[in-house]
Amino acid sequence: PEVINGRTHKATVVDLSPWVEYEFRVVASNSVGIGEPSRPSALLKTKAAVPVVAPTNVSGGGGSRSELVITWEPVPEELQNGEGFGYIVMFRPLGSTTWTKAVVASVEASKYVYRNESITPLSPFEVKVGIYNKEGEGTLSSISIVYSGEDEPQIAPAGASALSVSAAEVEVSWQPIAWNRHTGRVLGYEVR
Repeated sequence: PEVINGRTHKATVVDLSPWVEYEFRVVASNSVGIGEPSRPSALLKTKAAVPVVAPTNVSGGGGSRSELVITWEPVPEELQNGEGFGYIVMFRPLGSTTWTKAVVASVEASKYVYRNESITPLSPFEVKVGIYNKEGEGTLSSISIVYSGEDEPQIAPAGASALSVSAAEVEVSWQPIAWNRHTGRVLGYEVR
């Protein structure tokens, strides 16, 4: 705080956050030192404003076939800047020029799932997430690449062979399936 002339009886406090409750105290000072602070003022809430931050850690992926799952870190209350807070989710297939926009009207939301039968498994999408309140829309996050949900593998492992190791054991081996859009990320194999 800056020191105010002793003949001044009011001051303007700047650089406060919008839509936050504050209370104030005043202390007197002289060449000897600083006196006791005044009693706190009544709580006063600053006016609302358009949000100025964007959600962080925008990512996603997973989900079922025909789904695009988008996730983000929720914006803390002190940065929401007003009532009527929610999220704006925008996405488009990589290479497309048209954005699809969805509104998530929940303060606690951290995920949006878009379902559409025309989505090809493991398709890349450009995704960005922003916030809004009753005062307007804030900025959007930077673009992240998120892949749509996978389908079950469409290719069987090749080269399966079995070798007798003992009277009670058989060793089974096969060629691993390489990652591609038709197989997705192979998380494991079942031996039958």
